[in-house]
Amino acid sequence: MKNILFVCLGNIARSTMAEAMFRQMVANEDLAAQIKIDSAGTSDWEVGKRPHPGTQAQLKQHDIPFDGIIARQITPIDFKWADYIITMDHQNVANLTAMAPDEASKAKIHLAYDILPEKVGTEIADPWYTQKFDVTFDQLTETLPSWLNKIQADLK
Repeated sequence: MKNILFVCLGNIARSTMAEAMFRQMVANEDLAAQIKIDSAGTSDWEVGKRPHPGTQAQLKQHDIPFDGIIARQITPIDFKWADYIITMDHQNVANLTAMAPDEASKAKIHLAYDILPEKVGTEIADPWYTQKFDVTFDQLTETLPSWLNKIQADLK
C-alpha cells in the first residue's frame, strides 16, 4: 500500500486537480486497493471549499470525476500517513519542510516535476493567479504518469 498526498497553497486548484487526475489513473490501472490518494493545502485560506471552477471545468472537459474533494489544510498526521508528498512549487516545498515534524517526513516532500530528470526544479504555476487551468492540466498530464510508474515499481 502506498499513500500519495498532493499539496498546493489553498487546495482548490493544482493539488485537487492532481488528486482527481491521479485517482482516475490509478483506477484505470486497477490499483485503487494499493494506492490511496489525497490532497491538502499549506494554508487554511480555502478550507471547506470545492475545487476552483477552473479546475472543475478542466476535469469535466476530460471526464475526470472530482466528487468528494473538499479543500483542507495539511496536518501532522498527513506527514505520517503519506509515502509521497508531491507539491507544485518551491514555496510550498519550503512551507512543507518547515511544517514537517521530522527528517523522515521531510524526505517525503517532492516537487511534482522532479520526477522528470530534464525538468527538475520546474514549477507548476498557480492557475488561481494565471487563470491558465489548461496549462496546469497539461503539466500534470506530463508529470503524473512518471509518478504512477515510480509508485507502481515501489509496490513490487
